[in-house]
Amino acid sequence: MRIVQISHPQGLRAAVVESPNQLRVVEFDGGTYALAQAAIAEGLSLEAVIDRHLGQERLDYTQVIETGQLLAPMSHPDPAHCLVSGTGLTHLGSASTRANMHAQIAAKDSELTDSMRMFKLGLDGGKPETGRVGAQPEWFYKGDGDIVVAPEAALPVPAFAEDAGEEPELVGLYLIAPDGTPWRVGFAVGNEFSDHVTERGNYLWLAHSKLRACSFGPELLLGELPADLQGESRIVREGEVIWRKPFLTGEANMAHSLANLEHHHFKYAQFRRPGDLHVHYFGTATLSFADGVRTQDGDRFEIELPALGRALGNPLRFADDNDTTALTVAAL
Repeated sequence: MRIVQISHPQGLRAAVVESPNQLRVVEFDGGTYALAQAAIAEGLSLEAVIDRHLGQERLDYTQVIETGQLLAPMSHPDPAHCLVSGTGLTHLGSASTRANMHAQIAAKDSELTDSMRMFKLGLDGGKPETGRVGAQPEWFYKGDGDIVVAPEAALPVPAFAEDAGEEPELVGLYLIAPDGTPWRVGFAVGNEFSDHVTERGNYLWLAHSKLRACSFGPELLLGELPADLQGESRIVREGEVIWRKPFLTGEANMAHSLANLEHHHFKYAQFRRPGDLHVHYFGTATLSFADGVRTQDGDRFEIELPALGRALGNPLRFADDNDTTALTVAAL
């Protein structure tokens, strides 16, 4: 089952994707978050709760997009209680990239960069046996729920940004139960969106490069995730595709298992606070920046994983403010 979330005259609603252009509204206040809470409380699957409250109202999917009703497929009523984070150096990449990585890994450990050492840790220990803990991945923080941009809405680029590049990724959505147990709600396609020029300047600036907006959806896949996911990332400029590239994700194309990545995120007690929503990006191996593309105001990102439904699309909006005056902090 795949669902979306929409702004409805009766309030926030989830809707089931019945066909490429038809949605069926779920008659339950509070959208996906409230439905997931109910599923946890009743000990049922989310699909079972949705089936129980599935209404008869059907909507045209395209019209929902055109009228601006389409939202991220899950959100928290208080954005401060939504944590957006991610893990890097998790994917094997293309065959040529993989071969190059292995050639570097064959070198003496003292000759490896910190990034290559991290990648090697994942190759060697990122997929432990069931019930065992594997190597911990690179981890980063992006922001809270206020940085999430709805599908088809513009991704804002701050004036201080050096770059505005897409990162096509798989995203996991998690809700923390009253007893502190993390529950996986589902998966979506995402654009993690980063500043690669800043990151390239110094790898210790990675944290700065990640503090940008992001988007995921429009659909949330409930249930089992295919191990091999194949999609395409595109950039459209003035109606023409100026760059496109296939990308792979899913466990078959990753150095880490999803269970291992989830363990190393939720092992921290502060990430198991009841009621919190977690949006976690699992990493990528395909970037237009690596091919020399520099994005412009008005460019449109399109990221598609057919197994997860409709493509995620977002235009870019560059800030007009070019003021370089230092920010002054007021003192009490």
